[in-house]
Amino acid sequence: MNIENMYTFIKEWLVTRGLEIVLILVAAFIALRLARMIINKIFAAVSKDDLDTEMKKRADTLASVVRYVTSVVITVIAVIMILEQLGVNIGPVLAAAGIVGLAVGFGAQHLVKDVISGFFILLEDQIRVGDVVNIAGQGGVVEKVNLRMVVLRDLSGNVHYIKNGNIGTVTNMTKQFSYYVFDIGVAYRENVDEVMKIIKQVGGDIRNDPEYSGDILDDIEVMGLDRFDDSAVVIKARIKTKPIRQWWVGREFNRRLKIKFDENRIEMPFPHMTVYVGEGKDGQSPPLHVTMTNKQN
Repeated sequence: MNIENMYTFIKEWLVTRGLEIVLILVAAFIALRLARMIINKIFAAVSKDDLDTEMKKRADTLASVVRYVTSVVITVIAVIMILEQLGVNIGPVLAAAGIVGLAVGFGAQHLVKDVISGFFILLEDQIRVGDVVNIAGQGGVVEKVNLRMVVLRDLSGNVHYIKNGNIGTVTNMTKQFSYYVFDIGVAYRENVDEVMKIIKQVGGDIRNDPEYSGDILDDIEVMGLDRFDDSAVVIKARIKTKPIRQWWVGREFNRRLKIKFDENRIEMPFPHMTVYVGEGKDGQSPPLHVTMTNKQN
Protein backbone atom coordinates (compact mmCIF):
# COMPACT_ATOMS: atom_id res chain seq x y z
CA MET A 1 0.00 0.00 0.00
CA ASN A 2 1.54 3.30 -1.13
CA ILE A 3 1.27 6.58 0.70
CA GLU A 4 -1.63 7.82 -1.41
CA ASN A 5 -3.69 4.70 -0.75
CA MET A 6 -2.87 4.85 2.95
CA TYR A 7 -3.96 8.48 3.07
CA THR A 8 -7.20 7.58 1.33
CA PHE A 9 -7.82 4.70 3.76
CA ILE A 10 -7.19 6.88 6.80
CA LYS A 11 -9.45 9.58 5.41
CA GLU A 12 -12.27 7.13 4.78
CA TRP A 13 -11.79 5.54 8.21
CA LEU A 14 -11.91 8.92 9.92
CA VAL A 15 -15.04 9.87 8.03
CA THR A 16 -16.80 6.61 8.91
CA ARG A 17 -15.40 4.78 11.93
CA GLY A 18 -13.62 7.80 13.41
CA LEU A 19 -16.77 9.87 13.36
CA GLU A 20 -18.70 7.06 15.02
CA ILE A 21 -16.07 6.79 17.74
CA VAL A 22 -16.28 10.54 18.35
CA LEU A 23 -20.05 10.29 18.56
CA ILE A 24 -19.75 7.42 21.06
CA LEU A 25 -17.38 9.46 23.22
CA VAL A 26 -19.66 12.50 23.07
CA ALA A 27 -22.71 10.38 23.90
CA ALA A 28 -20.88 8.75 26.82
CA PHE A 29 -19.80 12.14 28.14
CA ILE A 30 -23.35 13.50 27.90
CA ALA A 31 -24.72 10.34 29.56
CA LEU A 32 -22.26 10.67 32.43
CA ARG A 33 -23.12 14.32 33.01
CA LEU A 34 -26.85 13.68 32.73
CA ALA A 35 -26.72 10.70 35.11
CA ARG A 36 -24.69 12.70 37.64
CA MET A 37 -27.16 15.60 37.43
CA ILE A 38 -30.19 13.33 37.92
CA ILE A 39 -28.59 11.48 40.84
CA ASN A 40 -27.61 14.75 42.52
CA LYS A 41 -31.15 16.10 42.19
CA ILE A 42 -32.71 12.93 43.55
CA PHE A 43 -30.47 12.80 46.62
CA ALA A 44 -30.68 16.57 47.09
CA ALA A 45 -34.44 16.12 47.47
CA VAL A 46 -33.83 13.38 50.03
CA SER A 47 -31.19 15.33 51.96
CA LYS A 48 -33.32 18.29 53.02
CA ASP A 49 -32.19 21.04 55.36
CA ASP A 50 -34.43 19.87 58.19
CA LEU A 51 -32.74 16.47 58.35
CA ASP A 52 -29.93 15.79 60.79
CA THR A 53 -26.28 15.57 59.89
CA GLU A 54 -26.05 11.77 59.94
CA MET A 55 -28.99 11.41 57.55
CA LYS A 56 -27.29 13.81 55.15
CA LYS A 57 -24.09 11.80 55.42
CA ARG A 58 -26.02 8.65 54.57
CA ALA A 59 -27.64 10.33 51.59
CA ASP A 60 -24.24 11.55 50.39
CA THR A 61 -22.78 8.05 50.77
CA LEU A 62 -25.58 6.48 48.75
CA ALA A 63 -25.28 9.18 46.11
CA SER A 64 -21.54 8.57 45.71
CA VAL A 65 -22.11 4.80 45.40
CA VAL A 66 -24.82 5.22 42.77
CA ARG A 67 -22.69 7.72 40.83
CA TYR A 68 -19.74 5.34 40.86
CA VAL A 69 -21.76 2.35 39.66
CA THR A 70 -23.45 4.41 36.95
CA SER A 71 -20.12 5.80 35.72
CA VAL A 72 -18.61 2.31 35.53
CA VAL A 73 -21.56 0.94 33.56
CA ILE A 74 -21.58 3.81 31.06
CA THR A 75 -17.79 3.67 30.62
CA VAL A 76 -17.77 -0.10 30.06
CA ILE A 77 -20.51 0.16 27.44
CA ALA A 78 -18.66 3.00 25.66
CA VAL A 79 -15.36 1.05 25.64
CA ILE A 80 -17.05 -2.04 24.19
CA MET A 81 -18.66 0.03 21.42
CA ILE A 82 -15.34 1.71 20.61
CA LEU A 83 -13.52 -1.63 20.46
CA GLU A 84 -16.15 -2.87 18.05
CA GLN A 85 -15.59 0.16 15.82
CA LEU A 86 -11.85 -0.49 15.87
CA GLY A 87 -12.46 -3.96 14.48
CA VAL A 88 -11.64 -5.82 17.67
CA ASN A 89 -13.55 -9.05 18.11
CA ILE A 90 -15.19 -8.38 21.47
CA GLY A 91 -16.56 -11.91 21.83
CA PRO A 92 -13.34 -13.45 23.21
CA VAL A 93 -12.73 -10.30 25.24
CA LEU A 94 -16.14 -10.57 26.88
CA ALA A 95 -15.63 -14.28 27.48
CA ALA A 96 -12.24 -13.68 29.12
CA ALA A 97 -13.69 -10.84 31.17
CA GLY A 98 -16.52 -13.10 32.27
CA ILE A 99 -14.12 -15.83 33.40
CA VAL A 100 -11.95 -13.34 35.27
CA GLY A 101 -15.01 -11.73 36.85
CA LEU A 102 -16.31 -15.12 37.90
CA ALA A 103 -12.99 -16.01 39.52
CA VAL A 104 -12.83 -12.68 41.30
CA GLY A 105 -16.43 -13.09 42.37
CA PHE A 106 -15.75 -16.45 44.00
CA GLY A 107 -12.69 -15.06 45.75
CA ALA A 108 -14.42 -11.90 46.95
CA GLN A 109 -17.92 -13.19 47.55
CA HIS A 110 -17.83 -12.22 51.21
CA LEU A 111 -16.74 -8.70 50.29
CA VAL A 112 -19.54 -8.45 47.73
CA LYS A 113 -22.01 -9.69 50.36
CA ASP A 114 -20.75 -7.07 52.83
CA VAL A 115 -21.09 -4.27 50.27
CA ILE A 116 -24.60 -5.27 49.20
CA SER A 117 -25.74 -5.64 52.81
CA GLY A 118 -24.17 -2.29 53.71
CA PHE A 119 -25.92 -0.61 50.79
CA PHE A 120 -29.35 -1.76 51.99
CA ILE A 121 -28.54 -0.90 55.62
CA LEU A 122 -27.84 2.67 54.52
CA LEU A 123 -30.74 2.78 52.08
CA GLU A 124 -33.29 1.58 54.64
CA ASP A 125 -31.86 3.83 57.38
CA GLN A 126 -31.50 0.93 59.80
CA ILE A 127 -28.44 2.25 61.61
CA ARG A 128 -27.12 5.75 62.15
CA VAL A 129 -23.96 7.04 63.75
CA GLY A 130 -24.72 7.65 67.44
CA ASP A 131 -27.44 4.99 67.68
CA VAL A 132 -27.33 2.32 70.38
CA VAL A 133 -27.89 -1.04 68.70
CA ASN A 134 -27.60 -4.79 69.15
CA ILE A 135 -26.26 -6.57 66.07
CA ALA A 136 -24.50 -9.91 65.56
CA GLY A 137 -24.53 -10.57 69.30
CA GLN A 138 -22.82 -7.28 70.17
CA GLY A 139 -24.27 -4.07 71.57
CA GLY A 140 -22.98 -0.55 71.78
CA VAL A 141 -22.93 2.91 70.27
CA VAL A 142 -22.44 3.11 66.50
CA GLU A 143 -19.25 5.04 65.82
CA LYS A 144 -19.00 4.35 62.10
CA VAL A 145 -21.12 2.76 59.39
CA ASN A 146 -20.17 2.29 55.76
CA LEU A 147 -20.70 -0.16 52.92
CA ARG A 148 -18.37 -2.75 54.43
CA MET A 149 -18.78 -2.73 58.20
CA VAL A 150 -20.32 -1.21 61.30
CA VAL A 151 -18.08 -0.11 64.18
CA LEU A 152 -19.54 -0.33 67.70
CA ARG A 153 -18.14 0.76 71.05
CA ASP A 154 -19.69 -0.94 74.09
CA LEU A 155 -20.10 0.37 77.64
CA SER A 156 -16.66 -0.94 78.65
CA GLY A 157 -15.00 0.94 75.81
CA ASN A 158 -14.39 -2.16 73.68
CA VAL A 159 -14.62 -1.55 69.92
CA HIS A 160 -16.38 -4.18 67.77
CA TYR A 161 -15.89 -4.32 63.99
CA ILE A 162 -18.86 -6.13 62.47
CA LYS A 163 -18.99 -6.91 58.76
CA ASN A 164 -22.29 -6.02 57.17
CA GLY A 165 -22.62 -9.51 55.71
CA ASN A 166 -22.77 -10.94 59.25
CA ILE A 167 -25.65 -8.72 60.30
CA GLY A 168 -28.97 -10.53 60.46
CA THR A 169 -31.28 -8.82 62.93
CA VAL A 170 -30.75 -5.17 63.85
CA THR A 171 -32.16 -3.98 67.19
CA ASN A 172 -32.02 -0.18 67.27
CA MET A 173 -32.80 1.15 70.75
CA THR A 174 -32.60 4.83 69.80
CA LYS A 175 -34.73 5.15 66.66
CA GLN A 176 -36.86 8.33 66.72
CA PHE A 177 -37.69 7.87 70.42
CA SER A 178 -36.90 5.52 73.31
CA TYR A 179 -38.62 3.95 76.32
CA TYR A 180 -37.21 3.19 79.75
CA VAL A 181 -39.15 0.24 81.18
CA PHE A 182 -39.48 -0.16 84.96
CA ASP A 183 -40.16 -3.42 86.81
CA ILE A 184 -40.88 -2.12 90.33
CA GLY A 185 -41.15 -4.78 93.03
CA VAL A 186 -42.84 -4.08 96.37
CA ALA A 187 -43.83 -6.28 99.29
CA TYR A 188 -47.05 -8.27 99.18
CA ARG A 189 -48.42 -6.33 102.14
CA GLU A 190 -48.28 -2.99 100.27
CA ASN A 191 -51.32 -1.32 98.75
CA VAL A 192 -50.79 -1.61 94.99
CA ASP A 193 -53.02 1.40 94.21
CA GLU A 194 -51.04 3.56 96.62
CA VAL A 195 -47.75 2.42 95.05
CA MET A 196 -48.97 3.23 91.53
CA LYS A 197 -50.09 6.66 92.74
CA ILE A 198 -46.61 7.35 94.10
CA ILE A 199 -45.02 6.17 90.83
CA LYS A 200 -47.18 8.62 88.85
CA GLN A 201 -46.33 11.37 91.31
CA VAL A 202 -42.60 10.79 90.90
CA GLY A 203 -43.06 10.66 87.11
CA GLY A 204 -44.83 14.03 87.18
CA ASP A 205 -42.15 15.55 89.40
CA ILE A 206 -39.30 14.52 87.12
CA ARG A 207 -41.15 15.70 84.01
CA ASN A 208 -41.63 19.14 85.59
CA ASP A 209 -37.94 19.35 86.47
CA PRO A 210 -36.25 21.70 83.92
CA GLU A 211 -33.14 19.52 83.93
CA TYR A 212 -35.07 16.51 82.62
CA SER A 213 -38.24 17.92 81.04
CA GLY A 214 -36.53 18.50 77.69
CA ASP A 215 -35.68 14.79 77.41
CA ILE A 216 -39.13 13.43 78.38
CA LEU A 217 -41.72 13.22 75.61
CA ASP A 218 -44.80 12.04 77.53
CA ASP A 219 -46.19 11.32 81.00
CA ILE A 220 -45.11 8.11 82.67
CA GLU A 221 -47.27 5.16 81.65
CA VAL A 222 -48.13 2.84 84.55
CA MET A 223 -49.32 -0.44 83.05
CA GLY A 224 -50.36 -1.97 86.38
CA LEU A 225 -49.57 -5.09 88.37
CA ASP A 226 -47.51 -7.24 86.02
CA ARG A 227 -46.65 -10.41 87.94
CA PHE A 228 -46.22 -12.11 91.29
CA ASP A 229 -42.64 -13.00 92.18
CA ASP A 230 -41.44 -15.13 95.09
CA SER A 231 -41.07 -12.19 97.46
CA ALA A 232 -42.64 -9.22 95.65
CA VAL A 233 -45.44 -8.03 93.44
CA VAL A 234 -44.07 -6.34 90.32
CA ILE A 235 -45.60 -3.21 88.83
CA LYS A 236 -44.59 -2.40 85.24
CA ALA A 237 -44.28 1.14 83.94
CA ARG A 238 -42.42 2.99 81.21
CA ILE A 239 -41.45 6.51 80.30
CA LYS A 240 -40.96 7.88 76.77
CA THR A 241 -37.84 9.92 76.08
CA LYS A 242 -35.77 11.33 73.30
CA PRO A 243 -33.40 8.85 71.64
CA ILE A 244 -30.51 7.65 73.85
CA ARG A 245 -31.77 9.69 76.82
CA GLN A 246 -33.82 6.88 78.40
CA TRP A 247 -31.01 5.70 80.68
CA TRP A 248 -30.28 9.21 81.92
CA VAL A 249 -33.95 9.76 82.80
CA GLY A 250 -34.51 6.22 84.11
CA ARG A 251 -31.65 6.33 86.60
CA GLU A 252 -32.86 9.62 88.04
CA PHE A 253 -36.41 8.26 88.27
CA ASN A 254 -35.15 5.22 90.19
CA ARG A 255 -33.27 7.46 92.61
CA ARG A 256 -36.30 9.63 93.30
CA LEU A 257 -38.64 6.64 93.60
CA LYS A 258 -36.41 5.04 96.21
CA ILE A 259 -36.45 8.25 98.25
CA LYS A 260 -40.23 8.50 97.93
CA PHE A 261 -40.72 4.88 98.98
CA ASP A 262 -38.55 5.46 102.05
CA GLU A 263 -40.62 8.52 102.99
CA ASN A 264 -43.86 6.53 102.71
CA ARG A 265 -42.42 3.36 104.30
CA ILE A 266 -43.03 1.34 101.13
CA GLU A 267 -41.05 -1.88 101.39
CA MET A 268 -38.98 -2.99 98.39
CA PRO A 269 -38.15 -6.49 99.65
CA PHE A 270 -35.03 -8.47 99.09
CA PRO A 271 -35.51 -12.16 98.19
CA HIS A 272 -36.75 -14.31 101.07
CA MET A 273 -38.72 -17.50 101.60
CA THR A 274 -41.53 -18.67 103.84
CA VAL A 275 -40.79 -21.89 105.78
CA TYR A 276 -43.73 -24.28 105.88
CA VAL A 277 -43.37 -27.15 108.37
CA GLY A 278 -46.03 -29.33 106.85
CA GLU A 279 -49.19 -31.01 108.15
CA GLY A 280 -50.04 -34.61 108.93
CA LYS A 281 -53.14 -36.49 107.81
CA ASP A 282 -54.72 -35.94 111.22
CA GLY A 283 -54.55 -32.20 110.77
CA GLN A 284 -51.72 -31.82 113.21
CA SER A 285 -48.23 -30.57 112.49
CA PRO A 286 -45.11 -31.21 114.53
CA PRO A 287 -44.03 -28.35 116.72
CA LEU A 288 -41.33 -26.01 115.48
CA HIS A 289 -39.48 -24.34 118.29
CA VAL A 290 -37.81 -21.06 117.34
CA THR A 291 -35.61 -19.33 119.89
CA MET A 292 -34.16 -15.85 119.39
CA THR A 293 -31.40 -14.70 121.66
CA ASN A 294 -29.50 -11.49 121.84
CA LYS A 295 -25.95 -12.25 122.79
CA GLN A 296 -23.89 -9.46 124.23
CA ASN A 297 -20.16 -9.61 124.65
